[in-house]
Amino acid sequence: MEAVTTKRLNLFAGRHNTELADEVAANLGVEVTEAHLSQFANGETHCRFSESIRGADVFIMQSHGNLDGRSLNDAVMEHLIMVDAARRASAKRITAVMPCYGYARQDRKSEGREPITARLMADLFAAAGASRLVAIDLHSGQIQGFFNGPVDHLVAMPILINRLQTESDNLVVVSPDAGRVKVAERYAQQLHADLAIVHKRRLKGVKNEVEAKDIVGDVEGRDCVVIDDMIDTAGTICQAAELLVERGARSVMVAATHGVFSGPAVERLKNSVIDKVIITNTLPIPPEKQFDKLVVLSVAPLIADAIRAVFNDASVSDIFDGHNQQ
Repeated sequence: MEAVTTKRLNLFAGRHNTELADEVAANLGVEVTEAHLSQFANGETHCRFSESIRGADVFIMQSHGNLDGRSLNDAVMEHLIMVDAARRASAKRITAVMPCYGYARQDRKSEGREPITARLMADLFAAAGASRLVAIDLHSGQIQGFFNGPVDHLVAMPILINRLQTESDNLVVVSPDAGRVKVAERYAQQLHADLAIVHKRRLKGVKNEVEAKDIVGDVEGRDCVVIDDMIDTAGTICQAAELLVERGARSVMVAATHGVFSGPAVERLKNSVIDKVIITNTLPIPPEKQFDKLVVLSVAPLIADAIRAVFNDASVSDIFDGHNQQ
């Protein structure tokens, strides 16, 4: 007996970034399949897909962040439940698409008796039934090795660079700390700009508190752009910007992939010396977190290209000319 099989793509989305999922679907020329997500009275999440996905290539997309009273933990659990539902519905291959990978900063033990939660996340998705992960700008490249299967690490660099090229012809790319120097160097090469580094000291035992100490590099009279993977409470970024202005910078912009904007972040950015904050929509930005300095760029074409490549068994690295592997 012989059978000719046809490949079928199904895109599902959790409730934590439906606007981005709709954009991705439009770029792919498909519709987001209904997942019928709901809550029981005690807060448990329920999922039931609206159509058969037996033998389908299933992509389940969810941003791991807070939205409308639902926490990052709710987003992760909802994502896991959807993956499990797809596995039990006999999907041929399940790809978990994470525009923002939760717990990515906990990628190593920096002190004794700490977890490596980024690894736990990978294990949870493997146990739920994901055969592949797609994520944008992981906090560190080593997270790719935490998952026992293919991980497609996308980078927002092409989107951010296209915008930064229009901002100034006198740019200095600034790394906010030593750990981001390699990333900042790639941006500097692409923008044909100089590189500077903020020397900072993380306060031991204190979360989200960093002290900016000095600037390595010449920024006097230049337009500076600080490059980072995320903006959380914005304390580090605002301190770095103040230090750059003290050293004579003409203007300071910030470009980051993930706009977390926790706690006092929005007020800090509004009242800071920063002229412009450029981020992407890997996380939803509700109206209360939007402000005049903010520019939000869409990563939907990037994710759509990656999904198309995975579905067609083509190279994802070719989309970025290999820069996503550096």
